[in-house]
Amino acid sequence: MPSPECKVYFDGSHYIAIPHTTRPYRPRKKPHEEKITVKPPVVEEQESENANTMSETSPSETDETGQELTPLEQIAEQGTPILDAPSPPAIPAPSGILNEQGDVRIMTKRELFNEVYRECVFLRFKERKARLLKAMRPYFKTDDAAKVYVESNLERKKRNLIARRIRLTRKANLQDFNYFVTLTYDGAKHTEESFRKKLKSCLGHFCSRKEWRYIGVWERSPEKQRLHFHGIFRIPEGTMPGFIYEVRDYNFKSHRRITTMQNSYFNDLFGRSDFEKIEDGSRIGETLAYIMKYIEKSGEKIVYSKGLPQFFISDIMDEDVVCPCGLEDKKLLLYDDFICWDEGEYIGTVGEETIKRLRKAN
Repeated sequence: MPSPECKVYFDGSHYIAIPHTTRPYRPRKKPHEEKITVKPPVVEEQESENANTMSETSPSETDETGQELTPLEQIAEQGTPILDAPSPPAIPAPSGILNEQGDVRIMTKRELFNEVYRECVFLRFKERKARLLKAMRPYFKTDDAAKVYVESNLERKKRNLIARRIRLTRKANLQDFNYFVTLTYDGAKHTEESFRKKLKSCLGHFCSRKEWRYIGVWERSPEKQRLHFHGIFRIPEGTMPGFIYEVRDYNFKSHRRITTMQNSYFNDLFGRSDFEKIEDGSRIGETLAYIMKYIEKSGEKIVYSKGLPQFFISDIMDEDVVCPCGLEDKKLLLYDDFICWDEGEYIGTVGEETIKRLRKAN
């Protein structure tokens, strides 16, 4: 029996179809989250340590009767105006907890968890978990309740990461990317904010007017922390602005001379560009692995252009199915040359041109 309205994706080796289901969908209600008051961190211990250090390093002064003088009395005895006395060093509060005025904030536990998670995303898993437990413990009655909450939210972060991986690979496998691009801004031309805004606008125009497609991620260099953009692009023939030219440069990281291909249009607009032609399909897999690795270690969001679907819609005939697959055999493994149908209309054998004519879905 044919399977109508299947969502089909390419996993890199085979086409997989997900049959349409008629199960009614009810939107899930979001659970009500209790608001908490996030207070400034307690600094009593640090103040006492500072006081002990001062008492050990500086001898105490006494008056004529032999009694010790307070710090303000010592300043007065030395003839120094009290208003000019140096104030004790300020103890910085953790970022993401207090607002600009240093006051308390009203927020949910999930918002607090997400902010602390972003701060310690570069730590090892055990250190990250310990930091989260320490930050969340004051807002629970017992240690076990705090531990259960942190572990459940870490599991949520893991599931979200897996979903982002799947979405990335499905979108990428339905495209024919031909360039790996790195774009870096010149400080004389842009700030970080203007670079992000201008680049997003520029690429958006190329996508809508010249049918460019790209998947990318923002990244900072490990040493200088300079912002740049990595992405894989599908640039149709004859739509490249400016001209590509060869530049020989020295790479201080690998300590050798390298040859890069740069674009005059993007260099004039932003600062520096590197365009690497993708000749082998394995290079796309390496690029996707790099982007996945970066979102895992930094939590940075992936940037997608418009027009990058995960699935195309097609009716599937029984003779085009190799076998059921997936959990509980809910998916269908298809032959590489299966026939595509749209509401009973013959479209053609699966391929780039046939997929363009089919409906898409995400």
